[in-house]
Amino acid sequence: MNRFNRRSMLKGMSAAGTLGLTGLGPFAKAWAQTTQWRPEQGARLQLLRWKRFVQSEEDAFMALVKAFTDATGVQVNVINESLDDVQPKASVAANTNQGPDLFWGLYSLPHLFPQKCLDVTDVATYLGGKYGGWVPSAEVYGKSGGKWIAIPVAYNGNVINYRKSMIQKAGFQKVPEDTTAFLQLMKELKAKSVPGGFALGRASGDGNAWIHWVLWAHGGNLVDANDKVIINSPQTEAALNYAKEMSAHFVPGTAAWNDAFNNKAFLSGEVSLTNNGVSIYAAAKAEAGRDPRMKEVMDDMDHALWPIGPVGKPTEFHIAYPMVGMTYSRFPQACKAFMAFTMEAANFDKWLQGAVAYLTHPLNHYDANPVWTSDPKLTVCRDVAKRTLTAGHLGSVGEKAASALADFVVLDMFATVCTGRDDPKSAMRTAAPPPPRI
Repeated sequence: MNRFNRRSMLKGMSAAGTLGLTGLGPFAKAWAQTTQWRPEQGARLQLLRWKRFVQSEEDAFMALVKAFTDATGVQVNVINESLDDVQPKASVAANTNQGPDLFWGLYSLPHLFPQKCLDVTDVATYLGGKYGGWVPSAEVYGKSGGKWIAIPVAYNGNVINYRKSMIQKAGFQKVPEDTTAFLQLMKELKAKSVPGGFALGRASGDGNAWIHWVLWAHGGNLVDANDKVIINSPQTEAALNYAKEMSAHFVPGTAAWNDAFNNKAFLSGEVSLTNNGVSIYAAAKAEAGRDPRMKEVMDDMDHALWPIGPVGKPTEFHIAYPMVGMTYSRFPQACKAFMAFTMEAANFDKWLQGAVAYLTHPLNHYDANPVWTSDPKLTVCRDVAKRTLTAGHLGSVGEKAASALADFVVLDMFATVCTGRDDPKSAMRTAAPPPPRI
């Protein structure tokens, strides 16, 4: 019986990241006196963000928010929503021109409504110049039409979480680095050990991450360099067949998994391998002193990058977290000030440590943050912002790629094949129906 839930995970992690949550005040006050972004008189901000998966990350973020308010006088009301609810709420706000001043969402969210996004080119230019430049994927996610429409404040490294003893029982010493051997590992885990499993439900983070890895690893793509839809292809069919064969060895129930289910299944020992951020490890580590079973999980687990497929190069898809200010906001300067303040080293370094490697940085300067050498099991996430492909891969992260992610087009295509509801050719036609005959 699974006795581990998200509430207990978050409670346990609260103590794990209390490092550096104080001491922001002096910097914040000095910063407020010299910043080029002067909040409007009487400014108040509302920020909608995804619900935390690591309590200590939220603690660090809220300490940052408080420091900003104390220094500038700008109250910031932070609203938390599930990952899957941020995008629809942001789209409604963009369409009605009312709602939160700031949204902190996933992937290419701002590209669903680029004309409603505040131009933050000045903020991005300032931060890039001060902190060693932006990683290339951050520029892709942040820019539209030659200007910055969002600040990619962080990434979540979506890596393979595995139990070492369980894969050893299946005959492997580590997670294979190629897709052929990885498929064999999945087979052997089910036959000789504890099965693995990846989300096939509409999981915005974990589900999208692994199915895009499979698609790209076999040479499939949603769009080409000109944003023409090319999902219906032999390469996509090969990816679908591979995923179907792999899913035959999953633990039962993955068709209904969301972004929290695999965390629970892993911590309770129901699966030996899944994909996730390092929040599973952080939860086990935080509880290890109080719960012998969690110490066992902590000592026995590790992380790995995704195997390389027939294309011969990495095809990882890590989650970008852009923050966007809305043009309807009455306080655009306050929005810009908050985004700039968030990324300053005095704040961001402490926030990264509070996030215990669940969040990764988009600015090169933060490669040197102590969190990346604090535990060798966390170092794998340091470079995910540099390694990741973007939502459009060959094409842009514009309307087609952004809409496809928001509507789970690619994930649904894989899910219907893996669950046997459709065959690959029919699933591809559904994902990209041919144009009507004239």
